[in-house]
Amino acid sequence: MERRIRSALTQTAKATATTAADFSVQGFLDSTGIATKVMQYRRDETVFTQGDVCAHVWYIQSGGIKLSVLSRTGKEAVIAMLGPTEFFGEGCLAGQERRMGSATAVTPSAVLRIDKGHMAHLLHKQHTMSDWFISHILTRNIRIEEDLIDQLFNSSEKRLARTLLLLARYGRQAKPTREVPQISQATLAEMVGTTRSRVNFFLNKFRRLGFIEYNGELPIRINNSLLSVVLHD
Repeated sequence: MERRIRSALTQTAKATATTAADFSVQGFLDSTGIATKVMQYRRDETVFTQGDVCAHVWYIQSGGIKLSVLSRTGKEAVIAMLGPTEFFGEGCLAGQERRMGSATAVTPSAVLRIDKGHMAHLLHKQHTMSDWFISHILTRNIRIEEDLIDQLFNSSEKRLARTLLLLARYGRQAKPTREVPQISQATLAEMVGTTRSRVNFFLNKFRRLGFIEYNGELPIRINNSLLSVVLHD
């Protein structure tokens, strides 16, 4: 039953994505005249903090955003790393009153801030936008589910390889070599669920094997061969 449900969700996401494949979210938002504001964030600058009032939805124009949750004991867990053309903070559309986590820029970022009331009205009135948004949310939820499975069952080496591929937006570009945003080894360790020293060890191992181009400093350039680490049992 669970497998059938997951398959149905995947097929729905793909079908909806195909319908809205040529849809330009940025162009559409620019044409609607709804209340938006472009916010500029420096690296490591906070967009919103866990516990803040939910009043806006955010759309990434450029850069990268880290979503994280802080436990009562002060331990941080990275939930997702998002890039251009992705929304976040949409929980307010479902009645969420306070932010369940924090959002932080991992690189200099331009983010469009949209009032939640205007966003809700837009989704209700504009079906093409609604289709695109549903596809976006389904696809991201599937990826987060895969992240959880990866965290539960795979080694830290394989988790790091998969994280690097996702950060380099593997499969979304045609170039054989891709660049990971300039994030710290400490952030990579939080995402993978291991220590910084283990991340450093595996990065050097991947470099020796030719999977990445890395001189001890960021950014990291990814080669397609890194996929073999993820696929290897």
